[in-house]
Amino acid sequence: MHKLVIDTAGTIEMIYRDDLRGLLAEGRAEIRRVSHVEPDAAGGWSADLALIGGPVLGSFETRAEALAAEVNFLNEGGF
Repeated sequence: MHKLVIDTAGTIEMIYRDDLRGLLAEGRAEIRRVSHVEPDAAGGWSADLALIGGPVLGSFETRAEALAAEVNFLNEGGF
């Protein structure tokens, strides 16, 4: 499932995925980072959403878990 947020000016926001890159060819596109998923001091992985005023999620055992938590946060209204 893909979540698209469309504002009244027609601007579309979505979480980038390689399989959706065809949408970028349909108009002017801007890709921006909203988080950093990186190894943390606890030996796990964290998702730092400070770039959008969000929390740091984690520590997670795997990078995949941190990425999934990041996507879940964003899909639940975190952007």
